[in-house]
Amino acid sequence: MLQESQDNAATGSNQGSSVSLEPAGEVNAFERFAIAAEQIAATTKRLAKAAILGEYLTALADEDLRLAARYFAGSPFPLSDQRVLNVGGAALLNALQAVSGAERSSLQEALVKRGDLGDVAREVLPAADSPTLLLTDVEKSLATLVETRGNKRKLEVITALLQRATPLEAKYLIKLMTGDLRIGLREGAVEDAIARLAQEKVERIQWVNMLTGDIGEAAVLARHRQLDQAQMRLFHPIKFMLASPVEDFTEITSRMPEGFAVEDKYDGIRAQVHIAPVSDNADPLLHGVPHAGARVALFSRTLDEITPSFPDLVEPLASLPPVTFGAGLILDGEIVPYRDERILPFQALQKRLGRKTLPEDLLREVPVAFVAYDILYRDGQVLIEEPYQARQVMLAALELNTSALQRAASQQFTDATALDDEFQAARDRGNEGLMVKHLQSPYKPGKRGKDWLKVKRAIATLDVVVTAAEVGTGRRSRFLSDYTFAVRASEDDPTLLNVGKAYSGLTDVEVTELSNWFKAHTIEEFAHGRVRTVEPKIVLEVTFDRVQASKRHKGGYALRFPRILRIRDDKPPEEIDTLETVRKLAEHMAE
Repeated sequence: MLQESQDNAATGSNQGSSVSLEPAGEVNAFERFAIAAEQIAATTKRLAKAAILGEYLTALADEDLRLAARYFAGSPFPLSDQRVLNVGGAALLNALQAVSGAERSSLQEALVKRGDLGDVAREVLPAADSPTLLLTDVEKSLATLVETRGNKRKLEVITALLQRATPLEAKYLIKLMTGDLRIGLREGAVEDAIARLAQEKVERIQWVNMLTGDIGEAAVLARHRQLDQAQMRLFHPIKFMLASPVEDFTEITSRMPEGFAVEDKYDGIRAQVHIAPVSDNADPLLHGVPHAGARVALFSRTLDEITPSFPDLVEPLASLPPVTFGAGLILDGEIVPYRDERILPFQALQKRLGRKTLPEDLLREVPVAFVAYDILYRDGQVLIEEPYQARQVMLAALELNTSALQRAASQQFTDATALDDEFQAARDRGNEGLMVKHLQSPYKPGKRGKDWLKVKRAIATLDVVVTAAEVGTGRRSRFLSDYTFAVRASEDDPTLLNVGKAYSGLTDVEVTELSNWFKAHTIEEFAHGRVRTVEPKIVLEVTFDRVQASKRHKGGYALRFPRILRIRDDKPPEEIDTLETVRKLAEHMAE
């Protein structure tokens, strides 16, 4: 059972900070959760964080343990649950204004200063009576918020919840609703803490979390020594394995001297497909849609369900012979615009992205195909620990060879000198470049290593996040169409550093949709609303003429003549490029 951690190192590493929780009502009070979060945020030591989290989780009953584990991982619901809060910063700011009575300008000023609306809430809300909120109360309120329609009614639900909260509870309620506690504790750290308490290897907790799509359930199973009882559940996204960029082909040979596989790098949307027979007792909150006796779901790289965006893929996927998927099938691949046996430019696919409805004429204008390049699960068997070479044999056996469903061609090489020609051939086929994969590599969910390498595009590009939006000129003078963008300080430091500003490359439709989004997700306005700092969630891929040193931007660099290539709906802000990448580009361009 989960118990007090006996890891002396974990206990000893917490010297100088109190592990014990201050009295705050019942152990299942949300105030207790908030106090533990405060203590975790106050230390940078991984083992100290684990010890604090462990003491808190140990005292909880099973249902509260399930909720707290999810909340500390930054999600109000498990991945296996299709519900999403979809609450923007503007709505939270309005609710906080209603509860606190503060002037909006003072709230915006505090938000700019602190950078987090949860911190602002603790600062401006009046002292409350003894805490009354329980973890289960928070669960019910968040469930109600999902079911509530209309901005006005949603605001009423959020306001009512904040009115019941102490300032400290409000801080973490807002953080939870925005999906990031910002206490230096990610899902991996929660998995690690659960493993320590149960005296299990963290890999076992990660495995069960992957199977069930619910870190809360993994915690309860670990408590009762029932990890072996976990079974694979379909229709929740498994984290995608990621590739590392490489420019020098000789590095490939040195890393993979016995040979390697080469595939085209497609310029589309990374997607994961789940298929299984329809079940009469299926959970109503399950992702996916039923069709022709099968349930089908598609997930993006950001782990969001995108099935409604690609209705023309549901029918061909559901129509696969039942013998193909048996009890279930999970494929990793790419959605690409495809017509007349040729992949179209990504710009064609952009016409379909971000739309709530897809008219028939648009579906006909921009048909798509799913190109599978890996298989993760089939008919009761989890395959991610099988070597790449073996998984490819299983994938080939599915015979995906229609216009809508295809398999990526995989070739084996032993010499990297042949890759120059292969790279150009991939570009001639309308693809970005090449993927190089170790023949014996397992599939590592959520990991970016050297088993998969991507040969970078011939032109320099960066994935960046928009931090500010400004009203444009001319025919775009009614829209927020000029975007300041940033990169991350480093792989380990999420601090955003601005490196440029772009206003060209997007269609009028895309500009209109982004302008509306930025207005709804504004942090602060300047110059009578002409300039706005915005929530950093919109990722763009930009190209440019060169990178040069600049004192204008905090990062020390600026992009010369940047142009927007596309909106990266498929990439979360946590995966944008870093300042180190910008620095290397600057050095390369200076040669």
